Amino acid sequence: MTLTTTAVLVPLLPFLGAVAGLLLGRRAPGFVRPLAVLPTLAAAALTVAVALGQGTGPATDIATELTPTGSIPIDLALHIDGFAALIAVLVGVVATCVQIYSTGYLRDDPRYPSYAALVSLFTSAMLLVVYTGDLMLLLVGWEVMGICSYFLVGHYWETEAARAASLKAFLVTKLGDVPFLFGIFALAADAGTFRITGILGSVAAGGLDHPTLIALLLLAGVAGKSAQFPLHTWLPDAMAGPTPVSALIHAATMVAAGVYLVARLLPVFAASAAALVVLAVMAALTMVGSGLAALAQDDIKRVLAYSTVGQLGYMLGALAVGDRGAAVFHLISHGAFKALLFLGAGVIIHAAGTNSLAAMSRMSGLARRIPDAYWTVTVALLALAAIPPFAGFFSKEAVLGAAEHAATGHAHGIPGAAGWTVLVSGLLTALLTAAYATRLWLLVFKGKGAEAPAHGPQPVAMNAVLWVLFLPTVALGLAAPFLPGWFDGRSLAPTLTTSVLGTGTALVGGLVTYAAWRHTTALAARIPLGAVVAAPDATPALAEEVAIDTHAPAYGDNAAAPDPADPGRLLLGPLQRHAAVGFHLDAVYSALFVRPVRAAATLVRFLDRAVVDTYVRGAGAAPRLLGAAVRRAQTGNVQTYLAALLAGSLVLAVAAVLVATGTGA
Repeated sequence: MTLTTTAVLVPLLPFLGAVAGLLLGRRAPGFVRPLAVLPTLAAAALTVAVALGQGTGPATDIATELTPTGSIPIDLALHIDGFAALIAVLVGVVATCVQIYSTGYLRDDPRYPSYAALVSLFTSAMLLVVYTGDLMLLLVGWEVMGICSYFLVGHYWETEAARAASLKAFLVTKLGDVPFLFGIFALAADAGTFRITGILGSVAAGGLDHPTLIALLLLAGVAGKSAQFPLHTWLPDAMAGPTPVSALIHAATMVAAGVYLVARLLPVFAASAAALVVLAVMAALTMVGSGLAALAQDDIKRVLAYSTVGQLGYMLGALAVGDRGAAVFHLISHGAFKALLFLGAGVIIHAAGTNSLAAMSRMSGLARRIPDAYWTVTVALLALAAIPPFAGFFSKEAVLGAAEHAATGHAHGIPGAAGWTVLVSGLLTALLTAAYATRLWLLVFKGKGAEAPAHGPQPVAMNAVLWVLFLPTVALGLAAPFLPGWFDGRSLAPTLTTSVLGTGTALVGGLVTYAAWRHTTALAARIPLGAVVAAPDATPALAEEVAIDTHAPAYGDNAAAPDPADPGRLLLGPLQRHAAVGFHLDAVYSALFVRPVRAAATLVRFLDRAVVDTYVRGAGAAPRLLGAAVRRAQTGNVQTYLAALLAGSLVLAVAAVLVATGTGA
């Protein structure tokens, strides 16, 4: 089998599995799980074969015209180079793990057949995005992922939160997709082709007439898909969907698509210094803001969601300083440990006896009940915090090293302002990342909240997948010396300066958070929890510090009060209540867009009902009244008709006499 044929089969197999799953899901339920797992597993194996066949050699680029357009043709194109092959492996492996994990996590869900089929379709769409060499085909996969995310996030459609989250995810990402579409058209108009190789050739020859405009239009779509400021607000709310879906979206598919696009078209963005600065500022705001927001969340999945937003900011920051290798390396590393974190969170939630609630402040006794999740999630959090020797350390240091390289003026064509912006915000985010990772670990595994009742043993499939993802989380950083040949040839080895600064800030963040947790734990132990809840006004400082939330939902089936030893409020101080709601961006959008649209809709409804309907009803009522009057005159009585005729004749005769008399006078 040739490399081309193998690559074509990669997105085709999950697509066929999705179609078969939708057709046979209800008629042959015994085939649902094999149709979900086996095509995705086969596609994952083929991605490995493609990566080994492609290696570090010249890119594989073939195409045939799909349809004539009369101007710019659309090609059925395949473009595979080193980093595309590696990202496809990431997508295939994570998607397979998610499908296997879901067989246990959703084993009693009546809508599992449609869920599994949509996950397969989601995987197929992302693989199409990775392998295609034509922007119009990339757009097809891009939009299919948007549709799949709408249905998967809204899987628990019985709940208001899931319905609202799915609609929000769809609308916010579509808001970015509109300028993104115009950006693709403008790029094709300047380059004369939708082919990625043709576009890059045109950029190299200086053939782009509007590089800044094109780059900014494309960035709008990237901001929506990859949840970057200011279009990131949909991603934390999307946690209302099933946890395996969160792992797939965050680790290997939808949010990775925007980063992949910028990496693929990096010369287009590098052609405009202004676009690189905008990208750097967007990444910096996203990194720091998401880190602060994550430190204030109580739901474990929302913490991880904001964490994803920040880590994507790292990737786009690396692209802003012109280092595609560092960005893609962190994308692959992050995909491994973030999938592990989300699937580990699913085990934690499953142990609590619920599919949606994961309040960390109410957790207790989980370390001994779910040892597999305890050890694997602990290592994944260390990788997230960039603690050596785990994968996150090497990939994050590659990003910081690239930023330092640009900041000191050693990166040709990259504005120094972009380098300093990414470097400073990256170091601050490293501090915040270690802080919220430490807080998550302490509250989940060392918390003193109400222990949830036992919910039975964890399915083997769920625990096994955690250990599969544990391996790249631990060992992927060791591959750093061998990866430059797969990317652009730049070294990915950590530099001394950024390693010391990054690791030092991470250790400070973790230690300060631990100290704050010990402090709040000691305070909570001195004053009974019930006394604080019953009479918070008597001890306002303590009530504020330990963050008693008497209106929080119950953890599992246990309605006891939460663990007061939350260091997040102590660390953030007055900023905590603003960070907890995402710095009120949803309220701002509601005031600027939602309320005016609703007011306009109310006005239109009033005009439709009070004005338009009134005229319509009047136009129908007038003939009806006239007909009623005429109908009352038609009695069917001959004598009445004769009397009316005689009266009319008499009136006419009198009128004629009067007219004649007047004329004679």
